Amino acid sequence: MQTIYQINADEIDENLLDSIKAQFKHKEIEIVVTERDETAYLLRSPANREYLLRVIEDVEANQNIVVPNQEQFR
Repeated sequence: MQTIYQINADEIDENLLDSIKAQFKHKEIEIVVTERDETAYLLRSPANREYLLRVIEDVEANQNIVVPNQEQFR
């Protein structure tokens, strides 16, 4: 059985450890920790990658920038 937990390191506590122990009771387990890179996920899709790179170019060239009405945030 395999279970993947995606959690912020600051949220790891005794409750999580107890949950893992209960789920895999009396079994040998392997814990692998990897840092997630949200950017890699966003660039995985070719269409999304193309869009994001084009938007980055627009921001760097200061063009096609949309500024929402800030009044709604007050």
